[in-house]
Amino acid sequence: MCRNIKPLHNFEPPATEDEIRAASLQFIRKISGFQQPSKANEEAFQRAIEEVSAAASKLLSSLVTHAEPRNREVEIQRARERNAKRFGTKNGTGAPLS
Repeated sequence: MCRNIKPLHNFEPPATEDEIRAASLQFIRKISGFQQPSKANEEAFQRAIEEVSAAASKLLSSLVTHAEPRNREVEIQRARERNAKRFGTKNGTGAPLS
């Protein structure tokens, strides 16, 4: 799983098209092996991003859950705490623990 692709389901407010596109871009970069495709592959690369974005949007709008929507700020704080434990940094800022 790409570390840069974040969960987008069940947030309030819902994921934006920009967030879905960014996740799609990361996915296409991962499976293609290209950070930036060559000019010869640019059209196929962009088409794949659009198709994955459309499929992801359709998926997100179709999913059903009974769980309370997640709060983005709370999830960001939890991620910072996980990073602090994992990498030994304070609040995930990169500053070493004293």
